[in-house]
Amino acid sequence: MTFAPAGSGTWTGQAPQRDRHPNGRGAPAGRRPRTVDAVYRERPTTRLPAMLWSAQGPSGPPYDLAQADASPPRPRLPAGDPTPAGRAAQVHRILPDGCIDIIWSSDGRLIVAGPDTVATLASWAPGVRHLGLRFDPGRGPARLGVPAAELRNRRPDLADLWGAGPARRLAERLADAGDPALVLETCVAARPCHPGLGDPLVPAILAGIRAGSAVADVARTAALSERQLLRRCRQMFGYGPKTLARILRLQEALRSARTGRRLAVVAADAGYADQAHLAREVRALTGVALTSLLGPARPSSPAPAGLAEPPGLPGLPGLPDKDGPAGPLGQGA
Repeated sequence: MTFAPAGSGTWTGQAPQRDRHPNGRGAPAGRRPRTVDAVYRERPTTRLPAMLWSAQGPSGPPYDLAQADASPPRPRLPAGDPTPAGRAAQVHRILPDGCIDIIWSSDGRLIVAGPDTVATLASWAPGVRHLGLRFDPGRGPARLGVPAAELRNRRPDLADLWGAGPARRLAERLADAGDPALVLETCVAARPCHPGLGDPLVPAILAGIRAGSAVADVARTAALSERQLLRRCRQMFGYGPKTLARILRLQEALRSARTGRRLAVVAADAGYADQAHLAREVRALTGVALTSLLGPARPSSPAPAGLAEPPGLPGLPGLPDKDGPAGPLGQGA
């Protein structure tokens, strides 16, 4: 899952030692960040092909993602704790990115966010902290033990995948930990990989799709038939190569557009027919216009997607129910 940028600026986590705020500027390392409506940070893991990210709803800072030394345990927050009075929940737009996340929230929830086919909306209650482990595309199924297609457009509890006991023990350790980010990374890395869900062809498939190669060429390079490629992609990424290509191309175009480049150049470099084609794809996959994602003031340096507090989104589905069905996909989708 990838957070869309706000219109007033981009909130990112390019470096673990900086907190990003709505104005696009970061707080220096070691300084306690001031209270803002929301903060998002991320850093690469050292044990997994994944990113760790943390986010905080209104009223305070996120978890520290630096490799922490010993620190006092955090008090456990029982599920269902009332939110601070007078603070409204925030709604954030989640863009599809071909990734799977394990997400722990300080209100007690521990869920898996499957690969989305279109943008969804997530509501963040005031004061609730969120810690996530976002697997690189194609890398989540081996650790979770289920094909990505079974998680497509879904938010199941981790207990549904790992069992009630392991999920409960992980949630308890996270709630008591002084460094929950380290606990999450260590516990997930300690789990054995599922032998049937670690595909060595993932890098080659991703490279071909990101290069804009035709499905037939990607299959040929991987020594697969097109039907075999479709089956592999659904198992590893949650959808077929054509849908994966659309989503990865969207992410690349947004990264490029946030550098301040002209949109016609962005569209051409990302492989769209023209700027109008880019605009149609953005609206189809995110539910809003490209200008809404970029905001009135475009940043001058590259940045991964951050957080947004979007306007109303008519016609865009909310966060899928944890038991919601995975949508059907056609051949090559």
